[in-house]
Amino acid sequence: MKGNKRGKMLLACMVTITVLAGCSSAKSADSGGGKAQDASEAAINPTGFPIMNESTTVSGFAAKFFANADWNNIRLWNDYEKKTNIHVKWDTVQTETLKEKRNLLLAGNDYPEMFYASAFSRSDLLKYGKQGAFLPLNDLIDKYAPNFKAMMDKYPIIAKGITMPDGNIYGLPTIYDPEFKSVLYGTPWVKQEWLDKLGLQQPETLDDFYNMLKAFKEKDPNGNNQKDEIAWGAVGTTGIVNYLRGSFGLNNHGTSNINVDTDPETGKLRFIPSDPRYKELLQFVNKLYKDGLIEQDIVSVKSTEVDSNGVQGLLGVSDSVDPVAIYNQKGYVGLSVLKGPHGDQQFSAYGSPLGNIGMFVLTDKAKHPEAMMRWVDYFYSDEGIKQFFMGWKDETYTEDASGNVDYKDEIKNNPNGLTLDQAVGQYLIWPGGYYPGFVKQKFFKGAEGLPTSVENAKKAEPYVLSQDQIWPPFNFTQDEQSELTTIQTDIDAYVLEMKDKFITGNESFDNWDKYVAALEKMGVERYKAIYQSAAERYAKP
Repeated sequence: MKGNKRGKMLLACMVTITVLAGCSSAKSADSGGGKAQDASEAAINPTGFPIMNESTTVSGFAAKFFANADWNNIRLWNDYEKKTNIHVKWDTVQTETLKEKRNLLLAGNDYPEMFYASAFSRSDLLKYGKQGAFLPLNDLIDKYAPNFKAMMDKYPIIAKGITMPDGNIYGLPTIYDPEFKSVLYGTPWVKQEWLDKLGLQQPETLDDFYNMLKAFKEKDPNGNNQKDEIAWGAVGTTGIVNYLRGSFGLNNHGTSNINVDTDPETGKLRFIPSDPRYKELLQFVNKLYKDGLIEQDIVSVKSTEVDSNGVQGLLGVSDSVDPVAIYNQKGYVGLSVLKGPHGDQQFSAYGSPLGNIGMFVLTDKAKHPEAMMRWVDYFYSDEGIKQFFMGWKDETYTEDASGNVDYKDEIKNNPNGLTLDQAVGQYLIWPGGYYPGFVKQKFFKGAEGLPTSVENAKKAEPYVLSQDQIWPPFNFTQDEQSELTTIQTDIDAYVLEMKDKFITGNESFDNWDKYVAALEKMGVERYKAIYQSAAERYAKP
């Protein structure tokens, strides 16, 4: 959710894999795999455990984060099998080869009963749902997923965001608790010690921000008599551009659909990368670049180089998570939300609480779809969430009298030198961020749950978009998706390329009109029209 997070974070993959399917449907779940529905329903218990009256084996395919993790012999699944009477025979691949293997299984009609942690795109969900390979889940959710259904009722954006244009739901998502503010948003991090040493206050305007960065670069705040400070250290320009979007009145529906929002003057959909205010934003960042106030190799710098500078304490501002979590550097605090040239002071660089939505799919080969819906629904309950993220009381975590939980010391400070992810990965499968489920602050111990991150989010909260303003990634019809695919890839790539060129001065702003004209030739008006249709569908009750 927060813009510009990197893979090293404990929580990853937020906004890039896109959204799923639908809420209410005329189709029933007894098509495809439901042909044995009567027998299946008789074999399962509608509530409580075990789910199945007799031990049952189900085939499942999943992506995993650690190559050496054996999902057929990992405690989470072994214990859950005892609880449910459902044994999942896992076929797993690492996330790097997920797409290739997943697509081969589908192409060869050699796919399993269940895809888990498989990150299907919205277009694939609709495609295979229409073909009948993926079951519509609407009726199954109504009857067998009380925990997930309660979340849909409580947070309408979930139901709307996973509803495909044909009205069906074909998969279940990762959901980030809307109350877990620090996983949804937070500003970049500034070194408070440097502010104090130079007698600076937190910046409130763009001019303040410029002057702060300039002082970091020129006034030796680390006191070593060398100009080795990097005022803004980051990999790529996305972080700084996203931080400033709200200061220029852009992305008034968040960043899940990064290139579009609503034009406040016309009320119609706006294509942000050709808007005059976007040009102003890039001109400001270009000024920072020209004056050496942001990483000079920001377009090409490797993360290892930024990490090395971070560990040495040379970064005045970092746009990742709290540097204490990744660089072991204490004393960073969240930046202020800046007032822009037109009076805008808003933080808009965050998306909806919906993460990866193609994370649980049942295929037409599922023998007991009702049981598998109950199986996954457990991990949308408080008990299941706690088990999924924390493991076992007094074995992997401790709990105080107030119900606060924390990993045991052998996990947090592993005697064998394992990282937290590696230590947790001996028992649980959440590291890496691929799973269906509900991420709650109480049970999530990644960087976003640190007290400093919570404070950062509180500081930004008065300026963030309200949840009812946020758009989730849109779902498109098959025809829309087919047409959009032919133009969106080129347009999005061109926008990213030119953003970096304008910022670094490799393209003059004198050529802005040529850039806009090139976008028009590439079909940006049709791009906008398709997004407009999706936005109108989303707006319907």
